[in-house]
Amino acid sequence: MLLYQFHELARSWMAPLTYWADANARAFSAPGSWLSSTPGAERIAAANELLYRVGKDYEKPAFDIHSIEWEGEVYPVVEKTVLATPFCNLVRFKRYTDDAGTISEMRGQPSVLIVAPLSGHHATLLRDTVRTMLRDHKVYITDWIDARMVPRSAGTFTLDDYVHTIEDFIRHIGASELHVMSVCQPTVPVLAAVSLMAARGEAVPRSLVMMGGPIDTRESPTSVNNLATQKPLWWFEHNVIHPVPQNYPGAGRRVYPGFLQHTGFVAMNPERHFMSHWDFYQNLLKGDLDDAESHRRFYDEYNAVLDMPAEYYLDTIRVVFQEHLLPRGLWDVGDERVTPSAIRGTALLTIEGELDDISGLGQTRAAHALCTGIDADRHHHLTVKGAGHYGIFSGRRWREQVYPKVRDFIAANVADGRPAAAARKRAAAAVKTPAPKRAAPRRAAKPTARRQPRR
Repeated sequence: MLLYQFHELARSWMAPLTYWADANARAFSAPGSWLSSTPGAERIAAANELLYRVGKDYEKPAFDIHSIEWEGEVYPVVEKTVLATPFCNLVRFKRYTDDAGTISEMRGQPSVLIVAPLSGHHATLLRDTVRTMLRDHKVYITDWIDARMVPRSAGTFTLDDYVHTIEDFIRHIGASELHVMSVCQPTVPVLAAVSLMAARGEAVPRSLVMMGGPIDTRESPTSVNNLATQKPLWWFEHNVIHPVPQNYPGAGRRVYPGFLQHTGFVAMNPERHFMSHWDFYQNLLKGDLDDAESHRRFYDEYNAVLDMPAEYYLDTIRVVFQEHLLPRGLWDVGDERVTPSAIRGTALLTIEGELDDISGLGQTRAAHALCTGIDADRHHHLTVKGAGHYGIFSGRRWREQVYPKVRDFIAANVADGRPAAAARKRAAAAVKTPAPKRAAPRRAAKPTARRQPRR
């Protein structure tokens, strides 16, 4: 149980070396430094920067979205926290303009809640998703807080708490005018939250966009899924759960540490990461500054990880990956049964990457077979050819292939909770409708008293 403490000790010991390497890299590469003109200066600078980047700490990056271009004009964007909870902030990216006509048009655009994954990386991993969505939508995002920064006095955070947090955020924004996009891991708690709200008779979002998530991990299981099933739950609790050291606000809280998660990420493709760093070194030697900067930006994000609350992580392993409670119709959140068939007035779009090695083909699409209360013409699915996991929400494929489908799907479901005639026609041409199985739920929902919204 001292692994986290040993990691912090090693990090402290490494700090002087990384600072020294950073100073050397700057000294031997700065145009005004006499050291940059010495023989072999390029190699010394490149080697020191590589050492610095391998050994440094990576803090949470900023979203860094300060403006967007829309219809040929540039508009400022301000990031605002509109609702704060101990484990997550609801953040809005608000666009500003002095033009009355543009203000009116922006106000009429759909509101979208992007639910970022709580699975190791920060919500800033969806920076490209947010920036693109801001062209045509009012955008909110869940910004999860590093568990080591949450005092123990805030209590525990479970998968049930995750579901209730999403419910509260949906209510705060206003479900009747809202569209919800979940990326990867949150597809499961988002579907649960909307199902519970529908079963209680609450207003539900007009549409759900579910991207690359583990709705049913029995479909095309990946190496990530297999890891979660090859070990019993007690193995995870005894081997990857550790208390936060005393030098953080969350001292003593049990977490799945970010540094262990990062080790797992790298272990999935060690050769690719090694070659990426070697190419970075070579690019510095050649003076290819654009490719070197691209490497820096990627790893500034990729290497920035957060600690996950132990209770939430273990719940997810059990409910989603080992017992498959959602697709089996056996998941209870508190004393309420999760029944996706209760959802009625919501359109559903699922998106999968053809080459996704994290959530295999069919895992997200499985949501259609569960949501039997949604009319057949409101079920849509998109498989993105040639795309891996990250390609469906970030990068060129996201911007050029996926986003137009998402934009048209949302636009088709903004009028009275039903697709407007013209928008329905455009969406039907853009997004292919699958023919999901219409299986009846295996178990009816248990009668419960309606849960009051938490404040």
